[in-house]
Amino acid sequence: MRCGFCLPACPTFRETGIEAESPRGRIALMKAVADGILDPDEAFETQMNHCLGCRACEPACPADVKYGQLLEQARDSVERHTTTHRRWVKAARRTAFDGLFPHQNRMRLLGGALMLYQRTGLRKLARGAGLMKLFPAHMREMEAILPDASYKGVAEQIGAFHPAKGERIATVGLFRGCIMDVLFTETNKHTVELLNEAGFDVVIPESQNCCGALHAHSGEQDGAKALAKRNIAAFKAAGVEWIVSNAGGCGALLVEYDHLLHDDPQWADDAAWFAKRAVDVSKLLVEHGRLRAAAQAAVAAGAGSVVGGATAAPNGGHAAESGGCGGSCSGGVGFASGEQVRITYQDSCHLRNVMRSSDAPRKLMRSVANAEFVELFEAERCCGSAGIYNLTEPRMAGQILDHKMEHVRRTDAHYLLTSNPGCLLQMKHGIEKHGMSGQMKAVHLVDFLHERMCGKDA
Repeated sequence: MRCGFCLPACPTFRETGIEAESPRGRIALMKAVADGILDPDEAFETQMNHCLGCRACEPACPADVKYGQLLEQARDSVERHTTTHRRWVKAARRTAFDGLFPHQNRMRLLGGALMLYQRTGLRKLARGAGLMKLFPAHMREMEAILPDASYKGVAEQIGAFHPAKGERIATVGLFRGCIMDVLFTETNKHTVELLNEAGFDVVIPESQNCCGALHAHSGEQDGAKALAKRNIAAFKAAGVEWIVSNAGGCGALLVEYDHLLHDDPQWADDAAWFAKRAVDVSKLLVEHGRLRAAAQAAVAAGAGSVVGGATAAPNGGHAAESGGCGGSCSGGVGFASGEQVRITYQDSCHLRNVMRSSDAPRKLMRSVANAEFVELFEAERCCGSAGIYNLTEPRMAGQILDHKMEHVRRTDAHYLLTSNPGCLLQMKHGIEKHGMSGQMKAVHLVDFLHERMCGKDA
């Protein structure tokens, strides 16, 4: 199929209008290399790396071409044969992909070092002395919006097992991630509490590690496979019924462990077992969780932003009556905002395009009393984060972000929500860059819902 339905879905093609910058064009380049017509030279490598890997082309494709899997294979082949990497690039890749991400204890040490930098006078000293000017502008901007790091992950802070409130629905394993667990530890903790309130026992397997997504997307297939095997073993041993992710980028690879290991007869069956059970937290809550009656009604209807019936106040101020969950309070979790707020949502590309979960987050947002959900125009379009793309391709990432923020501004929302840490940092960066920090805040969906849980102990 060479129909071109993928072209208008592709962010880089939309920015440049160049055929080679589209999924169809890149597949043609891959085929030319495979057929021996084209040498896999530096230009080919650059074009493969210029793709965000957002996979928006896949839902648009009538032939169901698995572009993301083709891209990962192409990048893996490039990395095996490239001669363009300088020594420092090779050293940096080896340090990150082999020496850091696969080791949870080393990630916590990195988190501890970052925490020391953030909470002592080192950050202020570095900025005051002008040391940050030694780094490129886009790296300085990202450093400014990093969340508070931690040297203790979620399991180290709250333990590895947490029982359900009320009758147990199922036992789920929390995939805590690597970067997620040192930079967004509170989000992981909030995920556990949400799941407990909704009726799930939560287990956090200690021997789990990085999902391998950054490896797979960067042409390090062998490293991704090794990490996948350790995760599969960890969650199988834990005896869980679901494997829950709160990061779209991680979850997208977790649900494709079966493809990643399909040619390994020793692991293929277990990989299929794992992929079948991997699910985003929002989808699990909506489809299987115990939500309070009013929230459940809103979820089922898919409409009605205000559930609790409080009177809206102008300009985002306090409502005349603080919203409650409403309906029957027969157990489970419901959500209510103490003041009338307007919220919007930026889709995680991998959550939407790979895990195919875009409805569940919206249903949860619409179930929050006193929260008006406003759909963001082109919310499905990539924000430019794309893993580490905003660091490796800052110019293109910046162009995409600027267009995104034009649409965000028009929502006039108080909260910009998303379901992936990379997207969240990119949205925070966009808010700061476009002078909107006084009127809007970027928040992970889990954190927004957790703050508005009502009647926890009912």
